[in-house]
Amino acid sequence: MSAAEREAIEIFKRDVVEPSMTALVIVDFWAEWCGPCKALTPVLEKVAADFAAKGVKLVKVNVDEQKFVAAQFQIRSIPTVYAIFQGQPVADLTPARTEAQLGQMLDQILRQLPIQGEAQTLAADIAPLLEMGEEVLGSGDAERALSVFTQIAEMAPDDARAISGQARARIALGQADEAEALLAGLPPELAKDPAIQRAQAALALAREAQPVDDLSGLAASVAANPDDHAARFELAGGQMAAGDREGAADSLLEIIRRERDWNEGAARQRLLKLFEVVGLEDPWVSAQRRRLSAVLFT
Repeated sequence: MSAAEREAIEIFKRDVVEPSMTALVIVDFWAEWCGPCKALTPVLEKVAADFAAKGVKLVKVNVDEQKFVAAQFQIRSIPTVYAIFQGQPVADLTPARTEAQLGQMLDQILRQLPIQGEAQTLAADIAPLLEMGEEVLGSGDAERALSVFTQIAEMAPDDARAISGQARARIALGQADEAEALLAGLPPELAKDPAIQRAQAALALAREAQPVDDLSGLAASVAANPDDHAARFELAGGQMAAGDREGAADSLLEIIRRERDWNEGAARQRLLKLFEVVGLEDPWVSAQRRRLSAVLFT
């Protein structure tokens, strides 16, 4: 092995192998004369910068200057892009040509590897706080929940779950306008997050479900005339506004049982929105879904 080859190996160890012990290193094999390589470079640089906090690093290897290294990887065409972890190729990223494609591949790889970048460390730190916030909000202490979610948002300003928690806590406190302002100011990509969609559903439900001054009187009216679906629908709204999701579900399911297509399926739509607000993975929602299925298919 020549001195130049030994130097090339040492450089590769320093720039790729050693960092890959804890990070995911994207290795881009390229050359000055390669047009497709130059077109791909800004895409790789942008995605690597976006994923830097997640423990991703980009290293470019010029195949003309580092022929020995390129030969070890059996590079026969360029651009060739590999993801390296702990000194070993774990994925061929060459087929990816856009930011979206490359980002998707990296997300999939990072889910499978024990890489601890700043983002992963932060996610681990806020996970128990998010769980606490949801538990506190679920227990009815919206004021404390808002404090918890606000603390998380200060640590991770772009965390959709923290923003969603803030919005839902404000809605529970009767601050729908403040929640709407919070959600309206989000960038489009964040607004599409399922957690934000959950908060949007909660806001829409809060706008629909107006408080009822005399719930007991309305309930008596419905009992006297069980087919008054408009009154029962109003009762469900009042029950939701009062935090009585059990009662609201019962009222909406009864409308569906009696006339499932009443008012263009308004009762079912409101019930599904309630499920989304509570959380589709919540055991209570699973139980209510079974009740809904029983009503619809029997």
